[in-house]
Amino acid sequence: MNKNILAEAVQDYINANLNADVNQIALAKSQFDGITSAEIAGQIAAKKKSEKKLSTWFNAGHIYYPPPLSIEQTSSEITAKYKSKLAKGDSLIDITGGFGVDSYYFSKVLKQVTHCEINGDLSDIAQHNANVLAVSNIEFLATDGISYIKSSEKAFDNIYVDPARRAEKGKVFMLKDCTPDIISNLDELLTKTKRIIIKTAPLLDITAGLSELRDVSEIYILSVKNECKELLWVLDKDFTGDTKIIAVTLNEKEKHFSFFKSEANVSPQFSNEIKANSYLYEPDAALLKSGAFNLIGNRHELQKLHSQTQLYLSNTVNRDFPGRIFKIDEVLSTGDLKKSHELTGNVIVRNYPAKPEDLVKKHKIKSSKDQFLIFTKVADGENLVVKATIVQYY
Repeated sequence: MNKNILAEAVQDYINANLNADVNQIALAKSQFDGITSAEIAGQIAAKKKSEKKLSTWFNAGHIYYPPPLSIEQTSSEITAKYKSKLAKGDSLIDITGGFGVDSYYFSKVLKQVTHCEINGDLSDIAQHNANVLAVSNIEFLATDGISYIKSSEKAFDNIYVDPARRAEKGKVFMLKDCTPDIISNLDELLTKTKRIIIKTAPLLDITAGLSELRDVSEIYILSVKNECKELLWVLDKDFTGDTKIIAVTLNEKEKHFSFFKSEANVSPQFSNEIKANSYLYEPDAALLKSGAFNLIGNRHELQKLHSQTQLYLSNTVNRDFPGRIFKIDEVLSTGDLKKSHELTGNVIVRNYPAKPEDLVKKHKIKSSKDQFLIFTKVADGENLVVKATIVQYY
C-alpha cells in the first residue's frame, strides 16, 4: 500500500481523470514523486469500477483501491447489505476478507467482526478504508482465515467465506474446485461456530453443492436486474430438516420466491390457447436458477407454454411476480412471419431452433424499446412468434 497515493493533490488528480484513458496515463511519465504512473492508472480504473457497484466507497474521500480485478470479484453493496441479514448473534469472522465490503455490512448488524485476509497489502487497504468510513468494530488480521480459526480458542456466532476458483480451473461448478477448501475443513469449522455462510458464484450447481456440503438449512439465490449474482449457502450446525431455497430479486422492489426442496417436483398446468390481450410471464434469473420451474407457475396461478419453455400465461397482471411480464399484442405462426414486413421488436428466443442474431438478420428486424418478438414453442410442439409489449421489467 503506497500511502503517497492518499496525498490531496494525487486524490484530486484521480478524481479529475475518472473518464480519462487509463492506458495513456499508465504509459505517461508520473506527475508525482514516489508514485508510478501504473499505480495512478490502477487507482483510477478501480475507482471507476466502483462508481455504481460500491457507491459508499466511491463517494468517500481518500479511499485506497486495490487492483481493478479485486473490485470485479468483490460483492456489490446491494448483495452485501442483503447477506448481512443472514448473520445471527453478535460475532462473525470473515475468513476471505478481501476488499472488506461484506465485513463492512456485517459490522452494521453485529457487535464484532473479524476480517482475515492472507494478502497483507489488501488487509492494510481494507483497514484504512474502514477507518475512512468510521467503522470501529472490525478487527483486521493479515493471516489465513482457516489457519487462524484452527489455532484460535475463540468461537464465533458466524463464519463467512467467499471461496474463489483455483487459478488452474476454468468455470467452476463444484466447491471442491475452490479455495479455501471448505469441504475438507467443514467439520473443524463447525466446532467453532453454529452458522456458516458460504458465498459462491451462480454457476455452482445446487444439487452438486448439496451433495458436497451438510447441515444446509437455506440456499439464497440473489439476482439484480435479471442477472444472477450470488448463491448463499447457510449451514446451521446439526441441521437435519428440508433445505429451504429462496430466490431473491434485488431491484427497486425486493421480491422473494421460497420453497422447500421437497416441494419442487410438481406437475404444471399447460395452456390450451395463447391469444392477444393476455399476458406472458418470464421468471427472473434467480427463479430459473432455483429449478422450481413448475412450482413457479402453480404458485402464481399461471399456465405453462411448454414443458421445456419456462414461459407462462395469465389473463391478468400480478406485479408481485419476480420477473418480466409482457402484454401479448399478436401471435404469429412461422408462416405469418415470412409474410410480415418491417418487423420491430427486441428478439427473445426460448426453446426455438434459431439464434436471436440470426433471426434479426434473416427477417430484418429493427430494435425497439418496449416492443418484443418472442420466438418460442407451445405445448403441442408448434413454433410461434409472440409480438408483445413489456409491462414489467423486474
